[in-house]
Amino acid sequence: MTIAIRKLDAADADFKQTLSAVLAFEAGEDEAIDRAAAAILADVKLRGDAAVLEYTGRFDRVAAPSVGALEIGREAMQDALRQLPPARRAALEAAAGRVRSYHERQKRECGSDGFLYTEEDGTVLGQKVTPLDRVGIYVPGGKAAYPSSVLMNAIPAKVAGVQEVIMVVPTPDGVQNQLVLAAAAIAGVDRVFTIGGAQAVGALAYGTATIPPVDKIVGPGNAYVAAAKRRVFGVVGIDMIAGPSEILVICDGSTDPDWIAMDLFSQAEHDELAQSILLCPDAAYIAKVEESINRLLPEMPRRDVIRTSLTDRGALIKVRDMDAACDIANMIAAEHLEISAENAQHWADKVRHAGAMFLGRFSSEALGDYCAGPNHVLPTSRTARFSSPLGVYDFQKRSSIIQVSAAGAQTLGAIASELAHGEGLQAHARSAEMRLK
Repeated sequence: MTIAIRKLDAADADFKQTLSAVLAFEAGEDEAIDRAAAAILADVKLRGDAAVLEYTGRFDRVAAPSVGALEIGREAMQDALRQLPPARRAALEAAAGRVRSYHERQKRECGSDGFLYTEEDGTVLGQKVTPLDRVGIYVPGGKAAYPSSVLMNAIPAKVAGVQEVIMVVPTPDGVQNQLVLAAAAIAGVDRVFTIGGAQAVGALAYGTATIPPVDKIVGPGNAYVAAAKRRVFGVVGIDMIAGPSEILVICDGSTDPDWIAMDLFSQAEHDELAQSILLCPDAAYIAKVEESINRLLPEMPRRDVIRTSLTDRGALIKVRDMDAACDIANMIAAEHLEISAENAQHWADKVRHAGAMFLGRFSSEALGDYCAGPNHVLPTSRTARFSSPLGVYDFQKRSSIIQVSAAGAQTLGAIASELAHGEGLQAHARSAEMRLK
């Protein structure tokens, strides 16, 4: 059975409208979900631990005498790490090491040390960079368990200097994922609670008798988690509202078509709403990729999910040339962009909007998901036009430093006074004027 993946030609008159329809996705705007999340948040804010216990029993089928009983201690995390098969532990530790190394470099390069400078009259200006005190990370549980998400969320927070990282992870029917707990141990997570859903977001945002309130909540979750994060923003910070996973591949036709087919599968297997798109100027090569897709699909354990994803939201797109492919890539602003071509850096220089770029035919997106080093928490649904990957900078804030000298007060006071009078704010003006000689 072949996949009915849509094939488009960028030369067609209606291409832009068709592509927009393919890209269209409303992230978690279901009113019923939003109302349910709002009700749960209000209940957790009102009843705290009691509400968290009730919803954990109802949704995860886990009964506990207290929220404290749902906490996993550090020794249990270390036990999970010790009990991993040696090869699995080595891989997890290697991935964590690379993620940590990358974010330590990011911290050094992104102005995390702040700055000060002194003007001629002695006025000192600058910026102080400080970490958040406490962060909550949400890790999905149930059908999917993602130790890689633990590393990607917790490690940059710790590198930034966050004092306390609290992890929440649902454990339906009480089943704990030992690899997730081992990842928490390696990443330096301080406390773990086996709760999930909107109730976990509410507990982190508002605090309960057992769970302290955090300053920011990061990490992916289902539609209820996304709705809850959207509602608590302002009480706490959040990283982003994540949509389905996406991959866009620009290929010049020189890569093994089986490789490209599997790269498209790598995102399509996440869920039925994931999106995989290929841009290529070579029609014959596109046909080869399509043949690879149909030949390789039956081998995939998640073939039904892949088939639905590629049929409903995938596309193979013929473009005029590689320059046109880069123009379309800027319009799509994909979460993951692979440039599988000769001289990939040349084409990358033409792309302004992408969450993460994978350059060259050996840079499969899957390596970025696990162990390349850069963060895999990335903007989706075209938000790469204005937002960035999760990083050390997301766990820091900046305070301006203003130390005005007596001489500087004369110059700045006159300017401020004039502008304050212009705005009709006389107390502002007088405050500045009182320091004038």
